[in-house]
Amino acid sequence: MILTVGTRGSKLSLIQTKSVLDHLKSIHPEIEFKVKVIKTLGDKERKKPLFTIDRKGIFEKEIDMAIVRGEIDFAVHSLKDVPILETPKTIIAAIPKRSSPYDVLISKGKISFNALAKGAVIGTGSLRRMAQIKFLRPDLEVRPIRGNVDTRIKKVKMGKFDGIILAEAGLERMGLENQIAERFSLDQFTPAAGQGALAIVVREDNENVARLLRPIHHPLTEAEVIAERSLVFSLEGGCRVPIGAIARAYNRTLSLYGCIYSLDGRKKIYSFAKGNIDEAQDLGKKVAQSLIDQGAKDFEAEWREKYGAW
Repeated sequence: MILTVGTRGSKLSLIQTKSVLDHLKSIHPEIEFKVKVIKTLGDKERKKPLFTIDRKGIFEKEIDMAIVRGEIDFAVHSLKDVPILETPKTIIAAIPKRSSPYDVLISKGKISFNALAKGAVIGTGSLRRMAQIKFLRPDLEVRPIRGNVDTRIKKVKMGKFDGIILAEAGLERMGLENQIAERFSLDQFTPAAGQGALAIVVREDNENVARLLRPIHHPLTEAEVIAERSLVFSLEGGCRVPIGAIARAYNRTLSLYGCIYSLDGRKKIYSFAKGNIDEAQDLGKKVAQSLIDQGAKDFEAEWREKYGAW
C-alpha cells in the first residue's frame, strides 16, 4: 500500500511531517509513504501580517481541499493553525503526543525579557503575543515579522530586531533550542489553543486511513486540545482576537487556564478551572463563560472594530 501525505514546504513543516511518518513506519512497515508539498495562501502571501489576511485556514485550506479531492490521503498540520471549524468533509483523525506548549524569547546576547532596554524592538506575527508584550512591557516596540523560523532568527542576529517570540515546540523540532534566551511561564505568555500539538487530517469518509492513524493518537493531548478549542469557540474567537488557552491533563484530571487582553494592552481577564478529563468540552465552555462574565465580549468588540470580523 502507498499513502500520500500533504504538507507545506517550510523546513519546520517537513520536519513535523517526517516525525509523524517515522512513527507510522515503525507501526506499519508494510506501507510506503510519499510526501506531496502543497503551497498555501500563507506561503504565497509573505509580506502581510498573518492577522490581516482575510481568510481562515491560510496554512491549511489548499492542503485540506487536496484531501477532499482525493489527491492526497492525509495531511500533517500544526494544530494551533487549524481553524476550530474544520474544512467541510475533513476530520482530525489523530493528534500525536504534544510537544512543548511554551512561548520563548530569542534575543541578541540572550538578554532576558525584563532586561531588554526601553524601546527595544520585538518581532511577532501574532496578535496574542503582541498583546502580551504590551501588557507586560508597554515600553517595548512591537513590529510584525514573517518568514521561516531560521529566517526570523537570522533577522535578530543581523540586528533588525532586538528579539522575537516563537513557539518552543518548533525550535525543539528543528534542533534550535540553543538559541532560546528565555522560556516564558504559561500565565505570562499563555499559548494559542493547540500550540505544540500536531493534527493529522483525513477525509471524513476515509475510514481505512483513519484506522491506520489511530495508533499514534494521544488521548491526553486530545483532551487538552478539546478544552482549549472549546474555550476559543465559546468566545467566538479567532486569530484577530488575542485569546490564550492552555489545558494540562494529569491522569483523569484536566485543568484549563484562559485569558484575553484589551486593545490598549492595559487590561487582562483570566480564569482557571479543573474538571474530569471526560469533561473537556464543558470545561472550555465554563472558563469561556467566566471570561465573558468579566467582560471578554467588550474586549473582543475592540479588536474586531480595529482588525475586522471573520
